[in-house]
Amino acid sequence: MIENQTKSRTKLKLVVDMAIFIAFLIAMDPRSSGIAIHEWLATSAFAAIVVHLLLSWDWIAQITRRFASKISSQSRINYILNWVLFFDVAVVMLSGFLISEQVVPSLGIILPRNFAWRSVHDLSANLFLVLLGLHTALHWSWIADTFERYIFQPVARLFSKKSRKDIPA
Repeated sequence: MIENQTKSRTKLKLVVDMAIFIAFLIAMDPRSSGIAIHEWLATSAFAAIVVHLLLSWDWIAQITRRFASKISSQSRINYILNWVLFFDVAVVMLSGFLISEQVVPSLGIILPRNFAWRSVHDLSANLFLVLLGLHTALHWSWIADTFERYIFQPVARLFSKKSRKDIPA
């Protein structure tokens, strides 16, 4: 039972993480996607990031409790990086809402133009690129293992079953 819950949670986390990554790739260049897609996609990606955090909550709580005691240096670095990433995402989202041309006005809220927030948004978005690269590098073995287990192996089994059906008896 617990193993099935862990598998389900891992699969869900993989899907959520892939959605965040794809949304990030599209939203990263608002000149290509358009400002409306950029803002709405980034807003929905923020919701997906919250789901990602909730799926990782057990790890977050465990490392928080043990941070002052003995934990591996990789866990300590990962934990600190995750907090920096979290705060950077908060700055990206807040500054994005403050310069919004689509999402916030669609809610009936009109904010005065402030070009300082544009600079903060651009700087924090660029920092996000670096932090996301580091985050991905630290989790690369999980990413590779999870892709292998839940995507590549099932696809390989699917094709091997089809090829066996195609062979005459």
